[in-house]
Amino acid sequence: MSIFEYNGSALVAMVGKNCFAIASDRRLGVQLQTIATDFQRISKIHDRVFLGLSGLATDAQTLYQRLVFRHKLYQLREERDMKPETFANLVSALLYEKRFGPYFCQPVIAGLGDEDKPFICTMDSIGAKELAKDFVVAGTASEFLYGACESMFKEDMEPEELFETVSQALLSSVDRDCLSGWGGHVYVVTPTEVKERILKGRMD
Repeated sequence: MSIFEYNGSALVAMVGKNCFAIASDRRLGVQLQTIATDFQRISKIHDRVFLGLSGLATDAQTLYQRLVFRHKLYQLREERDMKPETFANLVSALLYEKRFGPYFCQPVIAGLGDEDKPFICTMDSIGAKELAKDFVVAGTASEFLYGACESMFKEDMEPEELFETVSQALLSSVDRDCLSGWGGHVYVVTPTEVKERILKGRMD
């Protein structure tokens, strides 16, 4: 068993027309034993940048705290929020720093950049970035998410259609992966608002 599969997770970020959605499952488990059903995998860095962390839960929490610390230092020094591209570079550099004893995490970064252009990216545990123009996935359910997103994704979706698409992709994927599930947590972010919704899925 890979250490990345110890806690199980499902994460997906998808772009729409001047908006993006980021979604995750809510199960925290130790292999097949469920510990919690309301685990928060997605964190808001600021109103236009969100971070999802899949992989080992303890490492994800440590990494998140270090990233928040670095972002607050940036805000103090620069007197502005980080752009999503800059934040992705920060995450990548922080992971690469620890490459000989890495955080067992696979981050997903989603944000709105200049002119409200959506930006999504994921990386491996040592910070090698993978940029995409449609969707990115991470976690133990990623191979199922790839198939679901590939068949459902359309370009330039409006926020409501994007929410529906990402939700259906997430729920159908976690049903096929026994290490993730227990509903979902979805954020849809537009230039003017952030909508957060909880999905109810199969509770087994």
